[in-house]
Amino acid sequence: MLLLENIISDRGSKYAVAGGPCRSDKEAKKFLAQLKRRKKFAKATHNSWGLLTDDGPIKNDDGESGAGQVILRMLEREELHNHIIVVSRWFGGKNLGGDRFRHVQTAVRIYLDELAQGKA
Repeated sequence: MLLLENIISDRGSKYAVAGGPCRSDKEAKKFLAQLKRRKKFAKATHNSWGLLTDDGPIKNDDGESGAGQVILRMLEREELHNHIIVVSRWFGGKNLGGDRFRHVQTAVRIYLDELAQGKA
């Protein structure tokens, strides 16, 4: 698992991104359970994720409406299959509006850059 914490901060909200090999919805649930073993991630306001499996796309917004779709689109563009990416957000008390999608994209881009450098 590649985990990058405190990568974005905006109006009190903080973001982290994690990911790793994953081939199914069942494996995705195991991945999330492993991530949430860390108390900090269990307490995140949202753990949104996307995954392109051989059987098709799977996403979960975890209450951050549209975030899973943003992650999926980026996975599709990169043609990254069987790899889950989770963007975690801790709500800071102020609504971010459309900026939240920009932050999800930035978090995924940071993750993909780290992955390309062989750090995962």
